[in-house]
Amino acid sequence: MGDFDPGPPAPVARHFAKVPSYADFRELFWHDWGPVFYRGRLNRTARLLAIASDPGPTERVAGRTLVGDAGQRVQGFLGKLGLTRSYALINAYAYALRPSRAQQAAPLLSRPDQLAWRNTLLDLITGPELQAIVAFGTQARSAVHLWTDRPDVPLFEVPHPSSRSPKVLVDSWRHAIVELRAIVTPDPDGDNTVPNYGVKFAESDYAPIPPRDLPFGVPPWLGNDAWGRKDKPRHNNSVERPGTDLLNTLVWRAPKLG
Repeated sequence: MGDFDPGPPAPVARHFAKVPSYADFRELFWHDWGPVFYRGRLNRTARLLAIASDPGPTERVAGRTLVGDAGQRVQGFLGKLGLTRSYALINAYAYALRPSRAQQAAPLLSRPDQLAWRNTLLDLITGPELQAIVAFGTQARSAVHLWTDRPDVPLFEVPHPSSRSPKVLVDSWRHAIVELRAIVTPDPDGDNTVPNYGVKFAESDYAPIPPRDLPFGVPPWLGNDAWGRKDKPRHNNSVERPGTDLLNTLVWRAPKLG
């Protein structure tokens, strides 16, 4: 049987079930699709904790966060640190934030019920092996700064992988990799001497999502959209929200393998 993610540890699963309701803020999120919580190790063995801002369409299909184009960029970031498994990835929000509503949603991060739930989750999944925290984007930075019992490890605040400022993104990520390589211990099967980022984000800076991070039974190509990035017209994700029904429809396309 192939490698796959069997799901969160029982205490974490019970905590996920207690996520506060987003119903009063449904106009700010892709609410009807439900929450997407994590990817990676939640058993307190992670050496790096990464927080992003919100899951997207591919993440909803996978049931794991940071799986689509942005996630494959993050996986490349982890690979440059030699991390193949010793990481935990979560979001500032459990629900996918609608892009135009980020400013309106920001106060929700410090709402007492949401804050307590998120900080308890962070405490549950981090342990003594943690060596660094990376916050991808504005919402993630806010969430980290609101973490009352944040471990005393270096914090790196970098642009979100979907940043619209490509030069700022790649320059910030390049500098972060240099510093993180001196802090984070690679996994035994990892290599932190691979090339760092160049002046532009390249296809070689992407990495497929490993099967161990995904549920049993998903298609083997899920989490690797290299085929879409080569397609004409190019599409960076295999799942998208059609303009005819942004709130309640997803369109998922598969590569033509035959």
